[in-house]
Amino acid sequence: MPSILILLAAVAAQPQPHSPLLDARAAEAIVAGCVAQSAPKMQSHAIAVVDTGGHVVAALRMDGNGSGIFDFALAKAEAAAAWGFSTAEMVEAAKGTPGFANAPHVVTVPGGVPVYTADGKARIGAVGVSGEAPADDAACAEAGVRASGLRITHS
Repeated sequence: MPSILILLAAVAAQPQPHSPLLDARAAEAIVAGCVAQSAPKMQSHAIAVVDTGGHVVAALRMDGNGSGIFDFALAKAEAAAAWGFSTAEMVEAAKGTPGFANAPHVVTVPGGVPVYTADGKARIGAVGVSGEAPADDAACAEAGVRASGLRITHS
């Protein structure tokens, strides 16, 4: 029996691989990428970047947006983080799955996208954008993720 305890202790002492995280630097790069995409178009967005648990890592409410717009951006980010797919895809899923639109953390308006590592192997968070037309919100979110060097799809 003591040899089993020694083996268990040795295994527990080994460094455990940890999941990649969405750090503040990457989250800020997503926000900056979104701003860079929207500013030339004279658009104003609220942007929320969250980790996989839906916790805010970075956020910006550009000039001209009320607090309700930010709340909606955060809801989009939380939805994409919870489900692992975009809120645009949730629109389609709601059409084909009765009741899905009423499930927790479902937002059926484009503008929320998941964030994956640069190699697309691990989901590390999500970004939600609101304040303009849904297609522009989605384009902003996607541009922000691309600008950060991360991905919006799994590979």
